[in-house]
Amino acid sequence: MKIWIPALFSVLTLLGSPIVSATPQSLDHVVAIVNNGVILQTDIDTAMKTVKANAGEKGQPLPPADVLKEQVLEKLVLDEIQLQEAKRMGIQIDDQRLDQAIQSIAKENGQTLEQLTASLQLQGLTYPVFREQIRKEMAVSEARNAQVRRRVNISPSEVETLAALLAERTTETVEYKIAQIQLHFSDDKEATEQQAEELVSRLKQGEDFSTLAYTYSKGPKALQGGDWGWMRKEEMPTIFADQITTQGRGAIIGPFRSGVGFHILMIQDVKGLETVAVTEVNAQHILIKPSIILSDEGAKKELDGFIEQINSGKRTFGELAQQYSQDPGSAVANGILGFQTADNYVPEFKHQVETLPIGQISPPFKTVHGWHIVKVLDRRSVDKTESAMKNRAYQILFKRKFNEEAGAWLQEIRASAYVEVLDKNNEQNNNDKG
Repeated sequence: MKIWIPALFSVLTLLGSPIVSATPQSLDHVVAIVNNGVILQTDIDTAMKTVKANAGEKGQPLPPADVLKEQVLEKLVLDEIQLQEAKRMGIQIDDQRLDQAIQSIAKENGQTLEQLTASLQLQGLTYPVFREQIRKEMAVSEARNAQVRRRVNISPSEVETLAALLAERTTETVEYKIAQIQLHFSDDKEATEQQAEELVSRLKQGEDFSTLAYTYSKGPKALQGGDWGWMRKEEMPTIFADQITTQGRGAIIGPFRSGVGFHILMIQDVKGLETVAVTEVNAQHILIKPSIILSDEGAKKELDGFIEQINSGKRTFGELAQQYSQDPGSAVANGILGFQTADNYVPEFKHQVETLPIGQISPPFKTVHGWHIVKVLDRRSVDKTESAMKNRAYQILFKRKFNEEAGAWLQEIRASAYVEVLDKNNEQNNNDKG
């Protein structure tokens, strides 16, 4: 059985195995003093048992006992320093969070809590000792995360560069069916650019690309409606390939400039590209907040009255939102919230905008903000592949830099700690500060 929470244990691991150490049981054999704390022989013995048990399960050979003890002691020293840092920061792990973490450990091992307890006993570990060590590990993890996160700096240019590299790798075998509108420079280059911008606007409003290409394009495929057919990026003109990253089917790219004029590309279809699409909802709502003089029932009754007025045609939703809604940000826009993903809303509001048919008004419902009625105006699918790629790039950079900074932070706090090893049998018998 493996006993660990990967996200909780410190960056430095011992031979790839977690260590579960006992809480102090007696003061008769102090092995080391760490600042104002101590490490006991029982701590080392318990940690050694766990390392040996995990290594035995994996069939992994261990170094000689004296070398292993030295590594275990250093790991316990680092853990103690980090735990002291957590206490200094006032970090406390309550029983509820601790119980949830232990349940996760049991689930990770495919065990019930009773089975986990029995497995611990087979390794010579008691459940109370294990429980308190997990509490320590959680506190240490929070302290380390808080201290190291502030040291991690990621610039937008780093994200852009890595995202581009990831996109390039992702699109190596992707095929695109592309079309182009090319406008040659006239005597008035600004007028040419303005015409290109107008064409992009017309395309986004739904006009047919081929028709506009036949009419306006001066490119080599103008008489084919601008159609260049299927190509991989390596087969395209460089000016096209440089513009395509992770855009999906239907993307309009441009206008962008070359030595001969302005270009507009459309990705008409894609083969082999994994895309990320999300649904955005444009909703309209009215918020009424209960108060000392307006009860929940009164707020609900007021909204029922609004629904009746809207359905009878006496007032519009927008008029009532402007006059009565207590959400100032949307009230000035007739209660319209604009296109957003449902995840941006609190759970009750999210449920309504996800399930309501377009054009239907919800019955009054309550959230933490007050009482609402909401109407879904429209839904649309939006390609978020590029933003997902940037998010992936950011996460990769963050993990990389976090691990680097965590190692540096551990070295710093270890160097500044007072550590005195008292065990005369330990080869590292020393007295060092800093």
